[in-house]
Amino acid sequence: MSTKKMIQVDEKVPGKLLIPLSLQHTFAMFGASVLVPIIFGIDPSIVLLMNGISTLLFILITKGKAPAYLGSSFAFIGPTSIIIANQGFQYAQGAFVVLGIIGCLLALLIHRVGTKWIDIVLPPAAMGAVVALIGLELAGNTVQGGSIGANLMTDTAATQDFIVFFITLGVAILGSVLFKGFLSTIPILISIIVGYLSAIAFGMVDFTPVLETSLFTMPHFQWAKFDVHAILTMLPVLLVLTSEHIGHQVVTSNVIGRDLMKDPGLHRSLFADYFASALSGLIGGVPTTTYGENIGVMAITRVYSVRVIAGAAIFSICMAFVGPLAALISTIPGDVIGGVTFLLYGMIGTSGLRLLVESKVDYSKSKNLILTSIVFVAGLSGLTVNFAGVELKGMILASVVGIILSICFYLFDKAGWMNETTED
Repeated sequence: MSTKKMIQVDEKVPGKLLIPLSLQHTFAMFGASVLVPIIFGIDPSIVLLMNGISTLLFILITKGKAPAYLGSSFAFIGPTSIIIANQGFQYAQGAFVVLGIIGCLLALLIHRVGTKWIDIVLPPAAMGAVVALIGLELAGNTVQGGSIGANLMTDTAATQDFIVFFITLGVAILGSVLFKGFLSTIPILISIIVGYLSAIAFGMVDFTPVLETSLFTMPHFQWAKFDVHAILTMLPVLLVLTSEHIGHQVVTSNVIGRDLMKDPGLHRSLFADYFASALSGLIGGVPTTTYGENIGVMAITRVYSVRVIAGAAIFSICMAFVGPLAALISTIPGDVIGGVTFLLYGMIGTSGLRLLVESKVDYSKSKNLILTSIVFVAGLSGLTVNFAGVELKGMILASVVGIILSICFYLFDKAGWMNETTED
């Protein structure tokens, strides 16, 4: 009984596969990545350029051992919107730079003290739930309309929206389990192409942006400006980004079967993430983060090669300068993107459940049962907490709650206050 061939992180990819595999990752990240600059009212080209450069820097700093695509971070939207309203985007850039530098210093501290503290602040019972929430909290975005979600749960939903969505999702599912050989490595790309063609058949694609854009475009560069108030407004995001990064590294480790927290090490990947964010902010871009969409692509295709990720980064850089290429991808309807991410986000959620199983979490112990339960409910209940200008909800709120509870349980255990025995 044959299984789908795995291409590991450090393996070379056949030339005929490299371009389609890389394009698959490019399509997966594009919608969400360009949405951030659209929200901020800045040039998407500078963001595509810095996403590509940041991804290549990440691969370089992690010695090519950690496959990750760095796209635009959504964690900064709240405080950035506040800074833009009061001072302008350039001051938000300055806050990005300072936060990135502080994050780099945090990475150096982790290099000194190691990663054992992670099992204290987020033990498997909490970490598994947090990782699952990375995918589960995004699930709603897949059917809520817009450029990155299918137009299903809206007042304007039409029959063709459902048809295109289910065609795209169906091809992604069937392709992942039925395709063999070369096709088995690009089911997501094929599903996007088939979904796109079906959307064209229904007259849902507007090619005007492709026809109107110039062949060559130049990204808009601008230097960051610095202000103490803007920096303080942005500072609480440090916890959010660090928790998100750790969660993504744990997910990726489970997917590829290697412990990235040890090799190349959390300090390297975290440093690369924050360094890229600082560099991006310095010249006009937005902070970056490892992308769940691309982790989902790897989980489905079992192709983990950093060469493929690097290829996607190069495509992103090219799109920053070639107008029609970026414009063409931007015409992909939300029904198609939603059909793909419906599966990708589910794969990420399942990775969290897999972590709970493989860590052999003992749910006969009350502390484990409580940790997983509270983290899930905090993340999925819709509860929102505003702290220092930062909105905590979903996976981020769940992470904070999980950390607080885990530290309390650790201290209670050390003090001998826990009412459970140490026997398994």
